[in-house]
Parts: sequence; structure tokens; C-alpha cells
Amino acid sequence: MTRREATAFAPASSANLCSGFDLLGHSLDGWRDHATVRRIDAPEVRIEGIEGVVTALPARAEDNTAGAALIAMRSALALPFGFAVRLRKGIPLGSGLGGSAASAVAAVVAANALLDAPLPAEALYPFALDGEAVASGSRHGDNIAPALLGGLIAAFDPARAPPVRLRAPDWLFTAVVHPAVVLETRVARAALAEPYPIQNIVKQTHHLAALLLGLERDDEALVRQGLDDVLVEPRRAALIPGFAAVKRAALDAGALGSSISGAGPSVFGWFRGRAAAEAGGAAMQRAFAEAGLATSLLVSPVAGPAAGLVDSQD
Repeated sequence: MTRREATAFAPASSANLCSGFDLLGHSLDGWRDHATVRRIDAPEVRIEGIEGVVTALPARAEDNTAGAALIAMRSALALPFGFAVRLRKGIPLGSGLGGSAASAVAAVVAANALLDAPLPAEALYPFALDGEAVASGSRHGDNIAPALLGGLIAAFDPARAPPVRLRAPDWLFTAVVHPAVVLETRVARAALAEPYPIQNIVKQTHHLAALLLGLERDDEALVRQGLDDVLVEPRRAALIPGFAAVKRAALDAGALGSSISGAGPSVFGWFRGRAAAEAGGAAMQRAFAEAGLATSLLVSPVAGPAAGLVDSQD
């Protein structure tokens, strides 16, 4: 018997990861969004409610990442019925933690459970990308793919190749510190408009290659070498109060590397082991406090969870 209602969660995610701009991202075990989707007879998508840490989001389905993802799903599958969705946001707005992606992913995962013949998770990826485009202005999957599939992902151009799950050593943990400020993705992207000199592009390519090889070979030295951003971070750092001190605190605490999570303002550090990540995260929080900012800390394996169904909004 086909279900009439389902609730799903999608985790926060950290994208770019220094040298992997618009390519790399991984899910985080902790903060998450929930979507409760109800199957309705009317051939439309409705946003019935938004609650949680963010409520000032578009109520018009076409302008909401969850609603737009469900509209794309209905259209692609030629569904004769519609969906009504309620969101519970657990990921702060404009945090650089994939909140807009998580809402889109949670919505399509919940809606998929209401289909007469549910699809594999990978088949939901294009619908969630269409939802993310409402917020970011483009169909890039470095937050969508890890939230949907879990773990560390290389999200290639969706028109050319599907996302690929990468190896993340089980000793690799992240500390993500979110300061109590909002940095809109569109503002952060505007800082990248000017051309880059070719020598910086070459450096970044070397760093990305080192990071990917280091992960595959379980080589800490290569991972350290790869966690270096000479393109995006220098242009966005000034948008985040205290960033230089926060990054220095992470590195002084033993981080393999540290930079801006997604578009910011959250800052991450990668560490060997949970205890090191917890200590490093606390040091990063102290540095933000010296800049006058209250923060929240999340410590997670880099290989975080995938989105999934839940029995209730726990």
C-alpha cells in the first residue's frame, strides 16, 4: 500500500574543502533539516509550514528549494498527484553548511517514499539540484550530493558525470565552527568575479591533485598539502570577521588544514581523530570570541551520514 506521508532528514554539509571549489563536499553528522511530505490529489506543490532555526523562507513553492525540487520531481516523472511539505530547519541560514541543499534533499527523499515505485537515491539527484539552483543560482552539487548520498563526494558537472563517492579515512574528523552572522551565497560568489592569474590556477590544480591522492592513499602528508586554497579563500576571507585568527588557531591546534566551509561564514578544520577535532574546534571558537562573535561547534567524521527516512521528527 502506497504511503500518504513521510518524513526525511538531510544532513548539513561542508563544501569546497580548500582546493575543491564547486567540486568536493562531505556530509556532517549533527545538524540537519527535516521535511514532512504529504501526497495530495491536487497536481501541485504546496509549502504548508516552516519552523526551526530559520523560518523566514519563501512560502511560494517555486521560490523555495524544497518546493522547487518537488516541482522538478513531479514534472520529470509526470506525476498525476502533488505534494504538500512542512520543513523543520536545523541548519542556520547563510552558514556555509548546505542548508538550502539539505531542505531540497530532505523533501525529495520524503516524497520518493510516497511514489508507487520509489527510485534509488541517485535518481533523486537532478531534482534536488533544481531545488538548490533557486538559492544559489546554479546547479552545483557539492552540497546536494553529500547530503543525499553521504560521505565525501566529488560532484562533477551533472550534465557530464554522476557524483562519485571518495575514500575518507576513518581517522579523519572535522571541526566546523559557525559564527552568529549570515553570509549570503550570492554575496560570497560576487567576490570571485574578477579573473585569476594562470599561476594561481596551476597551484590550485596541484593542491587538488594532492588532496585526492592523499585521501585515496591514506597519506596524511598529501592531504595536508592539498588543504590549501589560493583562489577562493583570499577573496572571501575579509567577509568573515576574525577569519585569519580562527584559521591560525586551527593550524596551531594541529589541523591538517583549515578554510571556509562553502560560502562561509563557517570555518572548518580537518584533524586526526575526534579528540583533536574537539580541542581544535574549541580553539577556533576562542578565536572567534576574540573577534566578538558567538559560535556553535560541530565535530563530525568527514565520512558523515546520508539523507534518510525517519519515523518522526526526532
